[in-house]
Amino acid sequence: MQQVPATPDMDATAGTPAPRVHTLLLTDLCDSVALVERLGDTAAAELFQEHDRLVLRLQQQWKGRMIDRSDGLLLLFERPVNGLGFALDYRQGLEQLGQLRGIGLHARTGMHVGEVLTWHNSVEAVQAGAKPLEVEGLAKPLAARLMALARPGQILLSAVAESLAHRSARELGARSQHLQWKSHGRWHFKGVPTTQEVFEVGEPGFAPLRMPRSTPKAWRDLPLWRRPMALVAEAALLVALGVGAWFITRPEPAIAFAERDWVVMGDLRNLTGNAVLDDSIEQAFRISLEQSRYVNIVSDMTVSDTLTRMRRDRTAQIDRIVGSEVAIRDGARAVVLPTLAEIGGKLRITVEIVDPQTRSTVHVLSRDVAHADGLLTSIDSLARSVRDRLGESSDAIQRISQPLPEVTTESLDALKLYALGVKAYNGRRMDDARALFLKAVDIDPEFALALVGIMRTYMTQGNAEEAEVYLRRAAALREHLSVRDRLYMEAWEAEFEPRPSLSAPAKWRLLAEVYPDIAGAQQNYAWAEYVKGSLDEALAAATAAASSKEALRYISKELIGRIHLARDEYDAAIRNFVESEKIAGAQPSRRHASALAAKGRLSDALEVLERYAARDPSDALVHVEWTAALLAAGQAEKAMEIAGQGVAKAAADNDVMRVPLQLGAMVAQYRAGASVSQRKLDDMLLSVFQAAEAAGAGEADDLTAIALAACRVKQRFAGVALNASDEHRLAKLVERSGHPRNEALLAVVIADQWRLRGEPARAAELLRARTGDFVQWHVAMRDALHAMGDHEGSQRQQRWLSGHPGMAYGDPLGAQAFVVMNVVDTVATDVATAGDSVVEAKDHGMRGLGGHVLQ
Repeated sequence: MQQVPATPDMDATAGTPAPRVHTLLLTDLCDSVALVERLGDTAAAELFQEHDRLVLRLQQQWKGRMIDRSDGLLLLFERPVNGLGFALDYRQGLEQLGQLRGIGLHARTGMHVGEVLTWHNSVEAVQAGAKPLEVEGLAKPLAARLMALARPGQILLSAVAESLAHRSARELGARSQHLQWKSHGRWHFKGVPTTQEVFEVGEPGFAPLRMPRSTPKAWRDLPLWRRPMALVAEAALLVALGVGAWFITRPEPAIAFAERDWVVMGDLRNLTGNAVLDDSIEQAFRISLEQSRYVNIVSDMTVSDTLTRMRRDRTAQIDRIVGSEVAIRDGARAVVLPTLAEIGGKLRITVEIVDPQTRSTVHVLSRDVAHADGLLTSIDSLARSVRDRLGESSDAIQRISQPLPEVTTESLDALKLYALGVKAYNGRRMDDARALFLKAVDIDPEFALALVGIMRTYMTQGNAEEAEVYLRRAAALREHLSVRDRLYMEAWEAEFEPRPSLSAPAKWRLLAEVYPDIAGAQQNYAWAEYVKGSLDEALAAATAAASSKEALRYISKELIGRIHLARDEYDAAIRNFVESEKIAGAQPSRRHASALAAKGRLSDALEVLERYAARDPSDALVHVEWTAALLAAGQAEKAMEIAGQGVAKAAADNDVMRVPLQLGAMVAQYRAGASVSQRKLDDMLLSVFQAAEAAGAGEADDLTAIALAACRVKQRFAGVALNASDEHRLAKLVERSGHPRNEALLAVVIADQWRLRGEPARAAELLRARTGDFVQWHVAMRDALHAMGDHEGSQRQQRWLSGHPGMAYGDPLGAQAFVVMNVVDTVATDVATAGDSVVEAKDHGMRGLGGHVLQ
């Protein structure tokens, strides 16, 4: 079986086992003793050997850790969807093993997610027969109770395991669309203090989808009227009460609301005349509802965009009629309409739940409060009642919800300013939003959510340094944030910790799994995977973000286009860029132009880029794609001119914006045969090193990638090796960054150093030891093979490069610092035109890229 890790989960400070959340999967092979009697010892042994091979294969495929094995299994998984994948494949594998022998093979399976302690037994204990790894904790017996409760072939899950696995099931591919999920109600388990909801999952035709049988250790939680001893008396009582109730009341209409369905929040009708309450009460109600993992709220930005499509003013009042139309267009199941009035000297807040299809009121809920100080508590109570009426379980409401004054502010004035700040943020007025959030913090310095808002405005404007200041202040007040907002803040915290690429993506993924309506979490996770080069994973996450109801989903659509471009799927890239532009109401973008250029439609691409630059003269980065496309078209002189304009535009920008443009301009100069100053290149490299070394964690990855790009320009185009000091500084930067792509590029730089020192065979050996499917690896391998005299191998690498222009244009690393040099190498017709220091390029009428005299 697969080896367990060398170290258990430990508390880093105490050196003792520390509880960690794991997915536990327990299985029991049904009637295994009878099976041996039926088959005989020899046949049974062969069957169990095949069974073990099946388990080993699935364990490795789904990344499980084997804890115990006999006729049953105990495995740990990091993610519930991996445990689910194992369980489904194990059931299918058992069926196939049984069919080959004409017998029925079934297992009972139970899965739960919870905290457990793990630790290693001593070597002596293992030699004496103990398991290598021990697992203990309440989660273990609960998973065992689920397994024992299951019927043969049945997979039972706890509520928390079902919730997380169900949301991630799309990762199982096409089979996820056919999975059947069923709740079997709440159950009592012996030794477990509270009742647990039990779920079943399976595939059509194979899952029993039947209620489990009660056992002495597990029995169903039945209401009084379902208990046999009470049926007779209960029936008589119900008849008497039912007749009278029919005449007193009529049954309420209902909405077919399901978990994770959407609601539209209507505007508050404030009948008190107190303007302070206008926005604060509405915002408080929204924050309270957003704590739910059951109900999704259509964002204000999405509602505004929908109003535009309805040919209405974006600021139109969201009442019963307008809200219902918005809900129908956006696929929401309900409209929530709050009202505040003063009745009999008290404040009464009322909420109507409206069916948008009929515009009829389904539920009316209200609370009275004597003073405004009690409004937030009343709003909490109302929001919980709304969630209950829409079908959320009372246990979930109690477990997840936190009191509004704790997770917002006790000051209605501060809450109003925050609400106005959110409106400004949604209107993309970042400076206004920040000013309002700051005023809210002035009133209540412990208003953590407003501090998070300030951080968001700075991040949106690309100012990571200022954003970090307010993020740290919010983190110090994390107990004043809801679970939802705390997870969001912690994901951003990880972006500012050392080596963010190794920790932040997992935080974004967790947030997206727990609150899938937060499209930004999926988007940020997708971006991290895209930069890392994990394009399949990035595409899945970006697709999930783009399918949300967020108005900013056009950003996710654009990212999908960029991922397809990097995969050399030009038609798919162009289609998604068009969809993104349609959602945003924008003209063709520079990304769109890159896809056209990669497809070979260079004249169309250049036309789009020229129009784009005229529309948005402040965007200097368009000059990266523009320079690359001009070089691809063989217009080196024009490329040099356009690159110079981009450098001039970015003169006052930070290094992340400015240096990629300078590098592109240098490549254009080399390509045009112009003289390039060695001192200028060295000064720029020194400047980038210094900036990267001084950068905080939020910018270290980008600046390290830019430093790597500058080194590649020096190696490739100047034809000069790095000195020992620069090589050492670069290695330290990459070690500090920890980003996988930066580490891969450092390996390319180190290998190419040997080629430049006259040992190309050593360079090729190092490259083969760390293969990489990205442009610069193939460039370095091509150059090493060419220097060795292996012209056939070199041409093979060049053909690969020429066949992947999309990957060249779609490289996001270091703010596109590699794009221009990538494109130059992919458009070359042979090694000579790519950069032979001896042979001049003939096909394009340009000199080779290496061997220029430097000033």
